[in-house]
Amino acid sequence: MLQPLPLHKQRDYRLLLSARAVSETGTEVSRLAVPLTAATLLGASPAQMGMLTAAASLPYLLIGLQAGAVADRMRRHRPIMVGCELISAVAIATIPAAWLAGLLSVPWLIAMTFVVGTCSVIFRAFNFPHLAAVIHESQRAQALAGFQSAGSLATVSGPGLAGLLVQLVTAPFAMLLDAASFLASAFLIRGIRAPETHVPAPPRGIWAEVREGLRAVVANPTLRALCGAGITINFFGSAFMALFVIYALTVLGLPAGMVGVITACLGVGGLLGALITARLVKRVGENRMLAFSVLLFPLDFVITALASGSLWTKFALMSAGAILGGVAAVTFGTCMGAITLREAPTQLRGRINATMSFAIHGVLTLGGVAGGVMGELLGLRPVLWAYAAGVALLTIPMVWLSPLRHRSPASTPTA
Repeated sequence: MLQPLPLHKQRDYRLLLSARAVSETGTEVSRLAVPLTAATLLGASPAQMGMLTAAASLPYLLIGLQAGAVADRMRRHRPIMVGCELISAVAIATIPAAWLAGLLSVPWLIAMTFVVGTCSVIFRAFNFPHLAAVIHESQRAQALAGFQSAGSLATVSGPGLAGLLVQLVTAPFAMLLDAASFLASAFLIRGIRAPETHVPAPPRGIWAEVREGLRAVVANPTLRALCGAGITINFFGSAFMALFVIYALTVLGLPAGMVGVITACLGVGGLLGALITARLVKRVGENRMLAFSVLLFPLDFVITALASGSLWTKFALMSAGAILGGVAAVTFGTCMGAITLREAPTQLRGRINATMSFAIHGVLTLGGVAGGVMGELLGLRPVLWAYAAGVALLTIPMVWLSPLRHRSPASTPTA
């Protein structure tokens, strides 16, 4: 069988990667500009800020499962993906327009954030099965690593760009870059030429199809372990992030500038993780790479809990922990995507991905609330040790006692 061209020589992959890069960079700008607009220009209350934050993730809980079922019914996914990007561009562009007209309000920001979040959920549901049409099976882990590296690069560069734009043109108009990035992403995705060969699943009622996706995840020991590990990691990760800033500022006494650099180190770790995964997955397979990555998650919490000494020592330890966390997260996420594509039956890919996204992203809200409560009850440093113990005692056995401890089928050498 003919081997596919290297990814960097494949036009469709370059278009997808470019779309991801520009869209993620624009999103990072709005991630800063939207709350700044709400807090500084519109005088949003803490409750309104909470609603604004929730509006971005609420669509996962409302339509995440249904979006996957609809994606499996469709023969073509690309037109829906392009449409989601165009709607997001329009929604974001209304914010500076409303500011100019004197109509912008916090409810307007919440509504537009909800629209963009809804489009994001639908886009992700359709993008997952679409990848199978564009990327050869043997190259999916490498391609997913490339997408993860684009996201990590945006995490590193986006906040700085956002801060510069806010200073130059004010927060509402900085969001025009995000609108432009959605338009560019739509244009790039529309240029993909790979034929879409997805065979639609026969419609049997939306909730019957959703249940089929849920059963497929629960019945498959590999997918079940992946989903359980993802839920556990996100729960403790969200709990950690809820306390990260206050821990760094009040317990460690780090200045705000250092905290910003430590946050950027997550993106640096993500880039390293993408590079490591792309190189090593061919040798050890996606299964073992993912199994090794879960060993790193408790270390991030341990290093953070141990941080003490001089200002620069604490900064160095926190930065090292952030880099390690970025490596672990991107390696886990890359391998998880490749394994899910491999394990999911073609007609169930959308629903299986939606089921896992619903559970893994939906738990973020619970983790954030639990983090605040546990921080109040146990104290900030002790709770980090509790997180380290929790993620180690739950995630490591979950993965290492599953089929994921074995070499990936696709990686097994052939005679």
